Amino acid sequence: MFKNLAMASISTAALLSGQGAYAQSEENGERRGSDEIVVTATKVETSLQETPIAITAVTSETLAVRGLTTTADLGKIVPNADFQKAQGIYGPAVTVFLRGIGQHDPQLNGEPAAAFYIDDVYYPHLFGSQFDLLDLDHVEVLRGPQGTLFGRNAIAGAVNLVSKKPSLTEASASIEATLGAYNRRDFRAGFSVPVTDTLAVGVTVLSKKRQGYQEMLDFTCQMYKNGTPELAGSFPFQTPETTFAGGSTPDNCVIDHLGGEDTRAIRGSVYWEPNDRVEFSMSADYMDQNDEIPAEYIIDTDYAQTQSRPNFVTAFDEFSVPGQPPFQWDERFETGDPYKTFDNYCDPFPAGTLIPGNSYYNGSIFKGGKCYGNTVPLTNWGLQGKAVFGITDQIDFSLIGGYRELQLSFGAASDGTPLNDSIIYHSFDETHWSGEARFTGQHDWIDWVAGFFYYKGDAFHLGQPQGVRAGTQRFQVDTYEPTAWAGYGNVVIHLLDDRLNLTGGLRRSDDEKFVDFNSLTDATPPGQTMFVPSPASTVFDVTIATDRWDWKAGIDYRFTDEFMLYASAGTGYRLPGFNVRPSQPGQEGQTPGEALRSYEVGFKSEAFDRRLKLNMAAFLMDFTERPGTYSGQEAQLTDDLTGNVPGDSTVIPGGPDGTSYSTAFFTCRDYDMALDGPRNPAAGVGVNCVARSYYYSVAGKVKGIEAEVEAEPIDNLRFTGSMGYVKWDAEDITRVVRVPDWTASAGVSYEFLDVLGGSITPRLDWYYTGRTAFNANLPEFDQLAYSIVNTRVTYHNDEHDFDVSIGATNLFDKFYYRNKIAFQAFGLPTNLGQPAPPREWYVTVKKRF
Repeated sequence: MFKNLAMASISTAALLSGQGAYAQSEENGERRGSDEIVVTATKVETSLQETPIAITAVTSETLAVRGLTTTADLGKIVPNADFQKAQGIYGPAVTVFLRGIGQHDPQLNGEPAAAFYIDDVYYPHLFGSQFDLLDLDHVEVLRGPQGTLFGRNAIAGAVNLVSKKPSLTEASASIEATLGAYNRRDFRAGFSVPVTDTLAVGVTVLSKKRQGYQEMLDFTCQMYKNGTPELAGSFPFQTPETTFAGGSTPDNCVIDHLGGEDTRAIRGSVYWEPNDRVEFSMSADYMDQNDEIPAEYIIDTDYAQTQSRPNFVTAFDEFSVPGQPPFQWDERFETGDPYKTFDNYCDPFPAGTLIPGNSYYNGSIFKGGKCYGNTVPLTNWGLQGKAVFGITDQIDFSLIGGYRELQLSFGAASDGTPLNDSIIYHSFDETHWSGEARFTGQHDWIDWVAGFFYYKGDAFHLGQPQGVRAGTQRFQVDTYEPTAWAGYGNVVIHLLDDRLNLTGGLRRSDDEKFVDFNSLTDATPPGQTMFVPSPASTVFDVTIATDRWDWKAGIDYRFTDEFMLYASAGTGYRLPGFNVRPSQPGQEGQTPGEALRSYEVGFKSEAFDRRLKLNMAAFLMDFTERPGTYSGQEAQLTDDLTGNVPGDSTVIPGGPDGTSYSTAFFTCRDYDMALDGPRNPAAGVGVNCVARSYYYSVAGKVKGIEAEVEAEPIDNLRFTGSMGYVKWDAEDITRVVRVPDWTASAGVSYEFLDVLGGSITPRLDWYYTGRTAFNANLPEFDQLAYSIVNTRVTYHNDEHDFDVSIGATNLFDKFYYRNKIAFQAFGLPTNLGQPAPPREWYVTVKKRF
C-alpha cells in the first residue's frame, strides 16, 4: 500500500508541476489567494509551502471563523489527528492521537505521544493542556517523530503554539464579547503598547463561562415527578429546592449541570529589542479554571452484576420501604436521555455509617460522606522567556527557559446513579522546569541548528478510589521525578540553486524518571474504625531510564517555484512507563517503551496562478518496540475470605511473540467448602484471585495518507479541505482503539464586499470522523462514523473596524459520543459514554482600536 501511495503522490506532483509553471508564465507570478503563513518548525522562519514536513498551520483568525477555540478542536482540521477532551475519570486534559499514536490516559506513568510547545517552551504532560487558544498568532501541528529540531522528543508529532509579540511600532487593542446557548458568556480583551522605540508590552485577559449541556437530576424528585414515588424508597432528596416534602412541588428536578465552562486567565508579555542584534521576549500567564466534569452517560448496565456482591445489596436495603418494591439498582436509574443523569459524585451514606452485613462501611469514620462535586478545579501558571543574540549576520544564539506549576483535583464515578457504586478522587501538584540553548545558522549553501535541552519535573499525586460494591478502599500516594537531557543537531544543504536540498539530523537523549509508589488497601476489621494496611498493599520504587540516539534524513526537490517533492526517514521513541493502577503486589513494575522508524514521502504544490494549494503525504511507521500484554492470574491475600482458591502455579515458557519468558502465575477455580475445607489464608485456601497483565515487547506498523487543499477559484470565494487515512498492522491488534480510520474536513466561504460600509462573509464547515473503536473486543461499543457542520456569518465594518458574527456549532444537531469506556471489561457493571454537545448558537462582537 505504501508504495502505491508514494507513486500516486509523485504522479500528482508531476501533473500539478506543469500546471503551476504555465500559470506563472501567464500571470507573471502575481500572488493570489490567501496570505502565506510563515512557520518556525525548522527553527528558522520559512514559508509553509517551502517546508518539507507534514505540517498544518492555521492562524488564530482562521480558527475563530471556523468556530474552534481550544486545543480539543484542532483535530477537526488536522489530517489523521484526534484531539478530544478527556473523560471525567482522567481529569482536565486533552487526549491527543497523531497518525494513530497517542495516549488517552494523562496519568504520569506514560509520556504524551505529541509534545506541546508555547513559543518554543516545552509544555509537559496532558494535564492542563486544555488551554484556550489565547493571544495566538498561529498554531503549527507537525506529524511524525520530532526530535532533531525540538528540545523534547516526541514519537507522534508536536503542537507548536506561537503567540503574538507586542508591537514596537504601533499601539493596538481589541475587545471581544460572545453570548450564546447554555448561558454562554465569553469575554476577551487585550492591548499592545510600544513603551519606547525598543520596548513594548502587551496584556490579554480572558473569561469564559457557560452552563453545562447535561442536566444533573435529583433522582428522588424525578421519581415523584414521574408519579412513581414508591420507586424512590426512602432515598433522600438532594436539595431543598428539589424536595417534595412539606407539600412543595418543585418546577423541575435539576440540581446542577455537566459539561460547562468556568475559566479566567491573564497573560502579560514584554518584548525588548535594544538593537538589531539582540531581542528579548518574556511572558507570564495565570489560569484559574473550575470547569464542570464532562457530560457522561451510562450506555449499558449489567443489572445481574449489580446484585452479585453482598456489599452493594445490603447498601440498597437501607432505602427499602416495607410494602414497596425493593430498592435496588435497576432500570429506574435510566434517564432515557443522554443529556440527563442521576449521578451526583457523592456517597449517599455519611461517615461512620454502620450497615449490618456490609463489609465496606462497618461504622468506619474513613468511609462514607465523600462528595467530590461536579467541577474540576485547576490552577495553572508559568513564566517563560527567550533571548536571541545575533552573533553574526548569519548565526544566532538563543536561550529559552520556562517554569510552570499546576494544581488540580477532580472526582469521578462510573455508574450514572446517586448510589455511587464506585467513587474516585485524584489530586495533582506539579512543577516543571525546562531550558534550552540553541544555535541557528543560515548561509548560502547550508542551514543548520544545534541545541541542548534540559527538563526536570516534580509531581505529587494523591488518589482515593473507593469500590463500594467490591468492598474496597484504596489510598494511593506517589511522587514522580522525571529528568531529561538531550543534544540535537540538524543541517539542510542547498544544491542546484536551492532547488535540491539534503537534510540530516541527529539526537542524543538521556531520560530518567524516578517513581515512589504507595498504594494501600483498607483492611479494617468488621466493627472497628481503625485503618490498617492490607497484605495486598503495594509499595515500590522504580527508576526508568533510557539513553539512545535518533536520526533523521531527508531530501526535497523543487521542480518549479510552486512545486516541491520530498521524502524523509527517521526514528522516534517514547519512554517506558509503569503500571499506575496496580491492585496488588506483583502488578507493579515497568512497562516497555516504544521505538519506531518513520518513512514519509509527499509534495507541496500551488497551481493556477497560486489559486490552488494541494499538499499530500504518505507515511509508514515501523515499530521496533511497542508494549504488548497477556493476562494471567495471581493470588491476593486479603482479610475478605470470600474469594477463590489458587490452583497450581504455571510457568509460561514463551510469550506470544516467541520471546523466552519464565513468569509464574496462578490459575484459579471457585472455592468449594466441601473440597477445600475451612478457609486458611496462610495456606492459600480461600484467598482472592485477580487478573494480572504481563508486559512484553511487540512489533507493528502504521501506514496512511493525508492531504490538505486550499482553493480560490474566483476572487473572494475560498474552499479549504483535509483528508486523512490511517491503518494499523500488528499481530496483537485485531481492532485499533481510539483511532478512526478516516478523517476529513471541508469549508467554504465567500466575502461580499461593499455591503453596509463593509463586508459580509458567510462560511460553512463540515467535519467527518470515521468509525472509532473504543474496545478491541466489543465492536458493538464502537462510535459509528459521523459528520458535523458548523456555520458562521460575519459582518465587518471598515470605518469603525468592528465585527459582528452569528454562528452555530453542530448545526444539524448530530448526536455522537466523544469518548466511551467499557467498564464492564474491568469487571464493573456499566459502560460509559461522553455525549458531545448538541447544536449551540452564539453571537460575537469584536472591536479593534
